[in-house]
Amino acid sequence: MIDGFRIPLGDWAKAFIGWVTDTLGLFFDVIATIFTGFYDGVAWVLTTPPFWVIILVIVALSFWAKGWKLALGAAIGLVVIVGVDQWEKAMQTLALTLVAAFIAILIAIPVGIWASRSARVSAVVRPVLDFLQTMPAFVYLIPAIFLFSVGVVPGIVATILFAVAPGVRLTELGIRGVDAEVVEAGHAFGATPGRILRQIQLPLAMPSIMAGVNQVIMLSLSMVVIASMVGAPGLGKDIIQALSRIDIGLGFEAGLSVVIIAMILDRVTGGFGRARKRPARPAAQAPAPKAAPAEASAPVAA
Repeated sequence: MIDGFRIPLGDWAKAFIGWVTDTLGLFFDVIATIFTGFYDGVAWVLTTPPFWVIILVIVALSFWAKGWKLALGAAIGLVVIVGVDQWEKAMQTLALTLVAAFIAILIAIPVGIWASRSARVSAVVRPVLDFLQTMPAFVYLIPAIFLFSVGVVPGIVATILFAVAPGVRLTELGIRGVDAEVVEAGHAFGATPGRILRQIQLPLAMPSIMAGVNQVIMLSLSMVVIASMVGAPGLGKDIIQALSRIDIGLGFEAGLSVVIIAMILDRVTGGFGRARKRPARPAAQAPAPKAAPAEASAPVAA
């Protein structure tokens, strides 16, 4: 290290966060109120009814998404969560995951569409996504605490920042991967750019977009557990508590509950995202061509 030479990036970042907090404090208060209300509503829906009602709903979704095997596995996994007395915390974790993933998807898909339609926007968005994907997960918690104090809101904000990148990338990739000839055919028939986007590009890019949605949900769940370090509720608290106390039993039960939720979310979103292939109907056999009527033979000359 050169004596006397140091770039004060940390001091600049600290000053910037302080300026943002002082200048946009009211804006962040509004965001915190919205996020808190959103989370409270989803958590109330998941924790207020009896556990068997929520299990039936999730099993029905699993059956709809991928059939009876996933429904049976989801039922067994959820019963295990109830059996280890982690149901309420598991639902809190699920609520936090759903809220953060929903907001991240609302941001990711429009930004991905915008980037796919503009090379300049893509050039600006790409390094931002690289930064978000390579930054260690724990670092997101620091500015979130400064901006929103301790609680559920910094956990949601940190989770959104951590999980939004794959949604943007796969949305842009899916739309850019649509066959150019199909798009040109739409232009040839006089379709507007908006109609081409809605009726051609988005349907054809849907498998890639749904893969991005799946990745957003998975990353949200992983970050929600870490966000318990800043006061977010859910299974992460038990995992952190088990780590501090070296409690293998509690850590295994909470970790297994996280794994079960992750597997259900992954299979359900994957089932909805996978294009259902209808069995090809056998081609109707064309009727056998009728034999041409025999032409009258010419009279033989005597």
